[in-house]
Amino acid sequence: MERTIVHVMRHGEVYNPEGVLYGRMSGYGLSDLGWQMSAGVATALKDAGANITHVVASPLLRAQQTATPTARAFGLQVHANKRLVEAGNTFEGVAVNKNRALLAHPQYWWRYRNVFRPSWGEPYTEIARRMVAAIASARAAAAGGEALVVSHQLPIWTLRLFAEGRHLWHDPRARQCSLASLTSFAFEGATLSAITYTEPVRHLLSEAADMVPGDSQARLA
Repeated sequence: MERTIVHVMRHGEVYNPEGVLYGRMSGYGLSDLGWQMSAGVATALKDAGANITHVVASPLLRAQQTATPTARAFGLQVHANKRLVEAGNTFEGVAVNKNRALLAHPQYWWRYRNVFRPSWGEPYTEIARRMVAAIASARAAAAGGEALVVSHQLPIWTLRLFAEGRHLWHDPRARQCSLASLTSFAFEGATLSAITYTEPVRHLLSEAADMVPGDSQARLA
């Protein structure tokens, strides 16, 4: 049976000195370290003998930039799929990463009324639905080979929870999805057979300032 692997990569570190929760905002590209991370993943895939035949990313700048080194390494172009975009969040544009205490301000309490949906952003079920569709598309495009798909932490983690049959609501601090990590889905035909998680540039994480919580060596900005 035809075996296909879809590597779902989180983008590299973003240049964000203001500590803004940028979400789907335009203009937020990779930092110098983020470019180094992206190049490192491309090298790791080449060295591992990966057969990357398709590269696709969220249309956001940081994701498109992250995908570029791998596309170049394998002589491919970077496609865009809007289903891979960052999750919607009502805190977008707020400098919550410069001052985390903002999240506890009474003016925001109404946003926390339902942690299971969640009430402050895009419903987990909708994230899972679009991510499953995006992975199915990438699997079909890379049938018999491997695809690199670049997305964002919450969509990737929600996809993994769904694929593993776990509930979608979760403690953000428990997310296993570091900057430039790979959550890889192996398929036998159209059937998911395995999920693996790797951090090809783990040695760079301690130098990074991560803007969202999770299981990572990066510092929380």
